[in-house]
Amino acid sequence: MSGAKVAVIWRSGLLPISETFVRNQGDALPSWRPVYLGANKIASPIAADGDVIVYPGTPAGRRGWHQLRATGRSARLRRLLARLKPTVVHAHFGGDGWLISRTAQQLGVPLVVTLHGVDVTRQPAVPGLRGARHRRKLRAAFDRAALIIAVSAFIRDRALELGADPAKVRVHYTGVPIPAEPPAGPKTWDVVFVGRFVDKKGADDLVEALGLLAPLRPRVLFIGAGPRQEATRARAVQLQVDATFLGAQPPELVQQHMAQARMLAAPSRTASDGDCEGLPTTVLEAASLGLPVVATHHSGIPEGVREGETGLLCAERDPAALAENIRRLLTDEPLRERLGRAARRHAVENFDLRRQTRLLEELYESVVAPGVARPDAAEAATPAPR
Repeated sequence: MSGAKVAVIWRSGLLPISETFVRNQGDALPSWRPVYLGANKIASPIAADGDVIVYPGTPAGRRGWHQLRATGRSARLRRLLARLKPTVVHAHFGGDGWLISRTAQQLGVPLVVTLHGVDVTRQPAVPGLRGARHRRKLRAAFDRAALIIAVSAFIRDRALELGADPAKVRVHYTGVPIPAEPPAGPKTWDVVFVGRFVDKKGADDLVEALGLLAPLRPRVLFIGAGPRQEATRARAVQLQVDATFLGAQPPELVQQHMAQARMLAAPSRTASDGDCEGLPTTVLEAASLGLPVVATHHSGIPEGVREGETGLLCAERDPAALAENIRRLLTDEPLRERLGRAARRHAVENFDLRRQTRLLEELYESVVAPGVARPDAAEAATPAPR
């Protein structure tokens, strides 16, 4: 791929384990060459030796990072980005889009910004000067970007409300790897939860729901870490829930554990500070494995989980309704298997990472050489509403 076009993939913190989707998408590009560029290196299982880090952990590096955050300008970032010879710069999250937008503009490189959730929900809603500053930076990123990608229709609508040009915004699902066949084998877990232990993920709602299923006593696996983990674990003990907490796990082990479960629970909700999901990758990964999902009518989840067809949805913050949906799937094996098969078909048709990255490359082409890319690229990236 030495002669391939270069997509510089920018994330200020490169790269936390909760953002495996960034690495998966870049690595799956079929003909463009991904180069990962970050302001700071994050020690995690998905960090890579080939990642390019702008600011080392030195006093000079910290000063440069502070200057970029304060002004959006950095001579060091400009020199390094120019050396990478990008055909396009692809920033993940709106705030990071602003951080690199001026530099990309100075170098004449088209900027693509993907919006994921927190960047257009919680951060703009912060009261006072912090919220105003974020909204101002977001508008600047929108203005400088050649293309704005929203990971769900819900996120697209939030971006438009915040001033994004509708002509620039496209809904494009990130996609997940689809195994050739759904894995077979015994089911160790009745329910699996995968996610950070933060307000919007709703793990505590799941524990309350499980406490209402005492006669069934489902075996539940929690994968992830975060500030609410210990409180959630303590409540599970109090309610005598048969729960195992594994903490954060590398992607390959997450896949193995999900394949050993009967269903995925994704009880996401709008957090008290306004933070929302975009479209949780975990619900797509579960579908690719043939797992039905019990989840909520939250953000882009109904785009990934079709109610009554590929999974069961309920209102946010409703443990009783969540418990009832879990009970239905635990006690009705034909329903569970039917929803699981339909979930996999839905994933194959709409969220296959290989197909989605081909469409992403068409979107890249459309901003590099407008009129050269296929005229239906934008429409192909945005499935018709159902």
